[in-house]
Amino acid sequence: MPQMNPVTKFSFRFFTVLVGLTLLGSLVHRAGPEVVWNQLRTVGSGLAVIIVLGGVALLVRTWAWRLTFACDITALSWSRSFAASLVSEALGQLGLGGKAVGEGMRIALSKPAVPLPNAISSGAIDGALHLASSTIVMVSGIIATLMLASPSGTWRVFALTFTVVLMTVLVLAIVSYGNRWALMGNAARAVGRVPWFHKWIGGKLSVIDSSEHNLLDFSRKAPAAFCAAFLLNFLWQALAVLEVYIILRFTRTNMAVFGAFVMEGLTKLINLVGAFNPGNIGTYEGGNMLMTKLFGVSGTVGLTLALCRRARALFWASIGAICLMSMSAPNEARKEDLKLESTPGVVHL
Repeated sequence: MPQMNPVTKFSFRFFTVLVGLTLLGSLVHRAGPEVVWNQLRTVGSGLAVIIVLGGVALLVRTWAWRLTFACDITALSWSRSFAASLVSEALGQLGLGGKAVGEGMRIALSKPAVPLPNAISSGAIDGALHLASSTIVMVSGIIATLMLASPSGTWRVFALTFTVVLMTVLVLAIVSYGNRWALMGNAARAVGRVPWFHKWIGGKLSVIDSSEHNLLDFSRKAPAAFCAAFLLNFLWQALAVLEVYIILRFTRTNMAVFGAFVMEGLTKLINLVGAFNPGNIGTYEGGNMLMTKLFGVSGTVGLTLALCRRARALFWASIGAICLMSMSAPNEARKEDLKLESTPGVVHL
């Protein structure tokens, strides 16, 4: 199978990051470096509050993930679970590919405390619940924006179309889960018919089938854990809204909690659009500036909001990188498993 030359791949990613950094520098220059710095100074100690709040949110995500295991996880300590989540968060800062690899690393680091099929299915369940809650918040934010901000006709048509597509995908996912459609297994068998993948997929089918069985049976065998994990994901969303609200209050911007909720929904749209940009550099900050202008708030406040949230993300990503270096490196068997485990990664909005 033809593959992109590693040098070409690296050059493309480097060029994308360079363009993002150039865009970010241009945004800061247009807003005025001194003005941006004064806004950041206004936030001041509030940044420490945001970092602590981010840590609480990561603990909530870890708790939700632990609830999705359909097996005994006594051997999987809370500290290792949290460290694995931090590692996944750190790799997720690198973009769409980083999120997939980060999900695979989180699964790999949960072994040998839990069986591989249970680790894969729990990662898929956690990712699906997080994606579902994020989609609901994002769609709600888009609909509220259409009602409150009165965008132009073209943007209104785009937003409505995008919302309909998202809702359709969400409904189809719920229907397929409710009807127990074995999509992963069927897709793997379809790929296995290709000569290049036949031998590799053939050796993984038992793990894929077992993981999918755990995934489809989870809500029936453990309804309380399923509901609790889903609610914890919504708590994570609420903490993200609170983060937006706190930053805006520290910048002395008069914004209600509902306004912060709408902004968080639009932020998820920005993250989705910028998923293919490594680190979402530049596009994230520019999107936040456009978002705040929709609600009559200066673009500088939007840039400050984005920079504060990025600082929080980088702080916990650095802790995750330290955890990754301090934990024992995976052996050759784990590296082989990681190739399979990185495939079911779900994009976090």
